[in-house]
Amino acid sequence: MIFNSLTYLLLLFLVVTLYWILPYRARLLLIFSASLTFYGFWRVEFLPLLLLSTIVDWWVAQHMHGRSKSYRQLLLLISLTINLGLLFYFKYLIFFADNAIGFANLFGAELDPIILNIILPLGISFYTFQTISYTIDVYRRFIEPERNFILYACYVTFFPQLVAGPILRAGEVIHQFANRNKFSSEFIYTGLRRILYGLFLKVVIADNIAPLVDSGYSMSTDAMSAFDVWTLAFLFGFQIYFDFSAYSHIAIGSARLIGITFPENFNFPYIASSPKDFWRRWHISLSSWIRDYLYLPLAGVKVENKSLGGLAFAASEKKHTKALYLSWVIMGLWHGSNWTFMMWGVFHAVVISCYRIIEPGTRNFNKQVRALGGLIITLPLMMLAWIPFRSDSINMALIMWGKVLNPFAYSWLGMRENTYLITALIFLSIIITYTVRQKILPLISNTHVGLSLADIFSLGVMMALVIIFLRPINQFIYFQF
Repeated sequence: MIFNSLTYLLLLFLVVTLYWILPYRARLLLIFSASLTFYGFWRVEFLPLLLLSTIVDWWVAQHMHGRSKSYRQLLLLISLTINLGLLFYFKYLIFFADNAIGFANLFGAELDPIILNIILPLGISFYTFQTISYTIDVYRRFIEPERNFILYACYVTFFPQLVAGPILRAGEVIHQFANRNKFSSEFIYTGLRRILYGLFLKVVIADNIAPLVDSGYSMSTDAMSAFDVWTLAFLFGFQIYFDFSAYSHIAIGSARLIGITFPENFNFPYIASSPKDFWRRWHISLSSWIRDYLYLPLAGVKVENKSLGGLAFAASEKKHTKALYLSWVIMGLWHGSNWTFMMWGVFHAVVISCYRIIEPGTRNFNKQVRALGGLIITLPLMMLAWIPFRSDSINMALIMWGKVLNPFAYSWLGMRENTYLITALIFLSIIITYTVRQKILPLISNTHVGLSLADIFSLGVMMALVIIFLRPINQFIYFQF
């Protein structure tokens, strides 16, 4: 069951209707059973795996309370071993086995490939990180263990964010499930509005960019010009942004319908003025997770407990640099068991390392000059980073990057002219949308009538386009992670 389908919209309608009718305890059972139903629509045989991860961390957290540090460390190790062990088996075993055999064969071992038929469970990367964060937060004594299993299970399995996030913190969400919200029309209005935004971004924009990206990346790299590489880098950057932010909008809106508030997951990342700023704006729940549960502990820096602020970077000390590169390698592999994803992570680590060196020398510049200069440099670099993320191989990514650096590769165009025009128009629309939302709307917020009419018109146009384009053809990109 995917968000851009009538099946999901029907399930959501039934859950929201029953939620506001039923008493408190029945509401929790409704959410839990609806979440299992949602996941079971994909493959019901993987439900026990989801429940195992949920039960293990609930049990571990219960037995941590009031115990010695050494005992809590043992329980934490049990949790990490089981969760990361399952994640490794289903997501990485084939990758590491194939590479180990290939490496051995380089030295004449002549080993046959291992045939493994392992299906990657939907959303395992997301709910594994979520349950791990709960156990670690209890270990750190940031939160108390939740005694009510169904309440805790709602936090882990809540269907709007189960398969592609946002990655939630227990301290931000569990208390919201525990509250007995009274019905408010504001929940319905804001929730439906966010869902409509998400469906519009997915079915009208992202799904119509996808064929252009697929066509471009299916070209021979010999036929690509440097202009083609830049265009494809930007096009895929736009596609994955609209696709994943669409999912986040729908997840946030679906939760809001029952009075649950999720932290935001995107904040106009393509207007970022630095790599640090970009990762404060892109996939905020993941980048802040990596910050608090991996990077800061490795760097020996005090840990926060908020899925806000993105991936902050400590000073450029030796141990911080090691933590930076290790975090980004893991961040890359989290997205997929392929060398291209690791290459994507290392690229970001290199860019951030360079930024650490350059940034102190720009502090005397005017704030506006720094922001504009940062945008001009940051945006192309972030788009170039998407090349290995989307490429079929490291070799393909290296050839495409080489085109960008080759002055002779700017002498022809390999794609249809409308592809370049569409890319430019999309970028222009992002700039206009950011300007209107962040600069203009706050100035006219008191003119309620004009603002309401504009809202009605824009929402009506989006709804019409969603109805026209709504087809459960393309899954969300982050479903594969």
